[in-house]
This record gives sequence, C-alpha cells and structure tokens, in this order.
Amino acid sequence: MNLLLIPLSILCGLILTGTAISLFTVHRAYRLLRLMNPPAAGQPSPRDAELQALRETVDALAAQLHDLQKHPPAAAPPGFPKPGLNLNKRTHALRMHRHGERAEQIAAALDLPRQEVDLLLKVHRIVLSNL
Repeated sequence: MNLLLIPLSILCGLILTGTAISLFTVHRAYRLLRLMNPPAAGQPSPRDAELQALRETVDALAAQLHDLQKHPPAAAPPGFPKPGLNLNKRTHALRMHRHGERAEQIAAALDLPRQEVDLLLKVHRIVLSNL
C-alpha cells in the first residue's frame, strides 16, 4: 500500500502547485487588464489625479521662472561669497601698506577680510626677502 501512496502524493502536490500557479496568473492578468482599460466615465483613475497634480506643479514652476526672468533679484543671495582679491585691490592694498597703514585699516578701506590682507602682506614680505 505504501508503494501506491507515494506516487499519489506526488501527483497531488503537482496538481496543487499547478492550481496555485494558474490562480496567480489569472489574478495578475486581471490586474493588468484593469490598469490598461480606462475606468468608467464617472470615476477618475488614480493616474489621472497624479497627472493633474504634476501638471499643476509644472505650471506653478513655469510661472515662478517667468516671474524671475521678468524681475531678477536685485542683490546676490546671501549664500554666495564675495569676490576676493583682484589685481587692482591687491595693488591698492600693497600701496596702502607701503604708506604705513595697518592691516585692519586696509581691510576696512577695501572691504576685504582681514585674513586675506594679512596673507597678502605675508606673501609680499616672503617675496621681497627672496629677492
């Protein structure tokens, strides 16, 4: 009797597995068909709501961009650093140093950070000592 039970149990297992796979396939096909077919005229689909929200966002961003192009901001945003030493400021700072002004006065007059003026003067001293 045991010899007959083993093939029958294997056959039942195969039948149950096939049934489960078939049910899964039918369920998946049903979901895909629902996604492909548009809903009834009275019911909006979730995709339509998402598309409408995206359109509204894009329209709002386009309006902001148009406003910025029409009326650019007057000053640079506070996050951008000021430009550093250019050739004119460097020359002016060295000239003021030769006339005996201190680094604090030079930095205040040229609207530069004190550390940049100190660095400029230190590099100038090193260059002069190597000549």
